Amino acid sequence: MTRRTATIADLTPAPSVVPAPAAERAGREPMRTEFAFELPRGYVDDYGTVHRDGVMRLATARDELVPLRDDRVRENPAYLTVVLLARVVMRIGTITDVHPGTIENFFASDLAFLQDLYRRVNSEGVSRAAVACPECRHEFTVDLSGSRLGES
Repeated sequence: MTRRTATIADLTPAPSVVPAPAAERAGREPMRTEFAFELPRGYVDDYGTVHRDGVMRLATARDELVPLRDDRVRENPAYLTVVLLARVVMRIGTITDVHPGTIENFFASDLAFLQDLYRRVNSEGVSRAAVACPECRHEFTVDLSGSRLGES
């Protein structure tokens, strides 16, 4: 094995990351990391207030791995949904401290709704396609998922 000495002049500089000009970004929609939703029934808090609107963020790998170490999930794998949703639901109505106890008290239809939203947002993403009207040639985008995000 032979050693070779390189000088700084011999090294090719790494390409720097330069943000794309505004004109290039104008055609693309920015990545969404939070998604507003409205629960079918709504969460009823301890005071009887019904909270229906909320925000869910995209899940990270950590969000999906950490619950697997939770003892409640180890004892009952079905509890994974509760812990996972508690990590990604940022707000329900005026409640910003969303925890597994909050999710446990959702109506079954609201839990199913959030499971579906989680799957669509994190597994499939938002499927949009650029199309053009065959008659007038007007170009626009359509959502291929079949319904608006957050609706069942």
